[in-house]
Amino acid sequence: MGRPPVEFDSEQIKQVEHLAAVLTQVQIADFFGISDNTLRKIMERQEEVSSAYKRGRAKAVASVATSLLKQAQQGSYQHQSLYLRTQAGWTENAPQQTELPPLTINVVDATPKPDLS
Repeated sequence: MGRPPVEFDSEQIKQVEHLAAVLTQVQIADFFGISDNTLRKIMERQEEVSSAYKRGRAKAVASVATSLLKQAQQGSYQHQSLYLRTQAGWTENAPQQTELPPLTINVVDATPKPDLS
């Protein structure tokens, strides 16, 4: 008949949200001593676990992005550059100028020559 499905309680769900900021799903599964496949099944059965993971990731991204934006607004060139590259599609790469090698054209006279024999 098999083992009963693993279910997370409210404390474990809070842990998932907290850990999602710094760990991958595979690492979270390791933390709980289960396989990543089992964690995926839990997330499918318990929407609140999946939501906690997504919420934890989003909170972490929002926190770091807020810090990045503040530092960019305070004049940090590195943070301004990173923000513009990731959020506005800017690039610092100038188009590469390549020097072409000299071109040689050989013209061959293809007109028939009279036979002098």
